[in-house]
Amino acid sequence: MALRANWKGSLKVGELNCTVGLYTAASTSERIAFHTLNRQTGNRVKREFVDSETGDLVERDDQVKGYENTDGSYTVLEPEEVSAAVPEADKTLVAERFVKCDEIDDLYFDKPYYLVPADEDSEQVFFLIRNSLKNNKVAAIADTVLFRRVRTVLIRPFDKGLIATTLNFDYEVRSARDAFKEAPDIKIKDEFLELADHIISSKKGKFDPSTFDDRYEAALAEVVNAKIEGRKIKPKPEPETTKVVNLMEALRASVGLSKADSKARTVKSKAKSTAKKRKTAPRKKAS
Repeated sequence: MALRANWKGSLKVGELNCTVGLYTAASTSERIAFHTLNRQTGNRVKREFVDSETGDLVERDDQVKGYENTDGSYTVLEPEEVSAAVPEADKTLVAERFVKCDEIDDLYFDKPYYLVPADEDSEQVFFLIRNSLKNNKVAAIADTVLFRRVRTVLIRPFDKGLIATTLNFDYEVRSARDAFKEAPDIKIKDEFLELADHIISSKKGKFDPSTFDDRYEAALAEVVNAKIEGRKIKPKPEPETTKVVNLMEALRASVGLSKADSKARTVKSKAKSTAKKRKTAPRKKAS
């Protein structure tokens, strides 16, 4: 089935302009979805809004938006008043800034889309822009109105086209300082680091998303199939949890070293460290 564009407009870089289509690059539509049913009748239930104080049903025409004030009261906004804040869409991705790809902090990444030329007349300009971004190893930052909101979009070369990723605004990204302020500054022993480095280096590989396994989705599908076929659904056993009592022993076990091997590695590491310090130490001037 052919993909349908979520948005169509134009990409503008300087005086270069081409018609483009925006397609969802990541979707959760393939996940198993459930409906809420009435256990007694097996019929689907529907959601209704009720007044939180009176319990009365509130019809759609009587539902309005409200902003909660500091005193707990609400400022009511009519639909036309909310619509007044929706920016006018000109359907143009205007790229005015270019940044190096390795300078981009993916903490700001929101949602990815495929950006492709929408017609044959736009292909030459589109690929000129794409190839130029690739050759210069830069990404374009563009502003436009997407889905009733002003969005900043990062445009990068990808495969035969471009990836357009909507970006989170700065106020939406929480401060790392707040998240890590309680984290202690712990000094790790060299022998611990050496063993940990060995574990990581022995398990290095390439990024391959095809190997990612959504075990929950697979298990959920098995439960659904078992229910349909009338098979008994066995509860999953609780996983055993173990605490790391001795960090060094846990590291040794991870790399398959005996205590004697570990000591030998530690002595060798210390010898290397001492030799390095001697080599880099400044020599005394002759008097």
